[in-house]
Amino acid sequence: MSSTPSTLKRHNHRIHPCKTEQKQELLELLISKNSDKTILVITANDSEVISKAENVTLLNDDDLAKLPDLTCELLISYNLPQKAIVYMSRIARTTSHALILLDPAEQSLVYPIETLLGRTLMQENIEGFETIVQKAVPIKKEFKPRSNEERGEKKEYKQKSNDFKAEKKEYKPRNNEERGEKKYADKPARDEKRPAKKPYNKDASKSDSWDKKKKSSQYLGKDENGKALFSGKTGDRNHRHDGTPKDYVPKVPGRKINIQALKKAEDSK
Repeated sequence: MSSTPSTLKRHNHRIHPCKTEQKQELLELLISKNSDKTILVITANDSEVISKAENVTLLNDDDLAKLPDLTCELLISYNLPQKAIVYMSRIARTTSHALILLDPAEQSLVYPIETLLGRTLMQENIEGFETIVQKAVPIKKEFKPRSNEERGEKKEYKQKSNDFKAEKKEYKPRNNEERGEKKYADKPARDEKRPAKKPYNKDASKSDSWDKKKKSSQYLGKDENGKALFSGKTGDRNHRHDGTPKDYVPKVPGRKINIQALKKAEDSK
């Protein structure tokens, strides 16, 4: 099966929308208009369903595959094959024009063909063979108010009685005698575990309660190695054994290495 890329110009490759029952009539019209060209009509199934015409070759896809050298000037596809690659082998046989008679039900077969071609196919309606897609128009129902007979008789409204409601009492504020005297002795005593509140100091500033108090380190004794122990941080251990801090801590200098002296010693060896 030939899969040679098509060299057809875009305006020479067209689709004529047409219903299936009108395809035979449209085919005869196209043949009469292009009688000066060699015409090849291809169908996907049986080519005998098409009435034969003079100077026209009628074949199906299977018979076309058996004739690799057959060419034409005008290729007319009576219908489309299920596979787009089969259609590509059809248009490889024409040297000038290609037409498709397309029923609206075959529209989904066009998209794979356009994908292989890398472009869309032009659609041209021929007068008398147009396919009009009618949209379904919703049917509006006429509004008819219902009669009293359809609605039924209205029930009389009966107001509910207020017998079930309790009588409202007038609001009277209670006096101290009705309330009774408050006895503070009845209140439970403060829990002993709960600490008592600190007395309020008017003279203290607001920031005193949030200030961090500095803790003084205390001498705790000596450890197993004879080193003094204090309750402060590790940074406070710069001190004497009796607990008094040292004024000066001598720094141990690092060892200095004379590189030149080492090089001379190595050279002498």
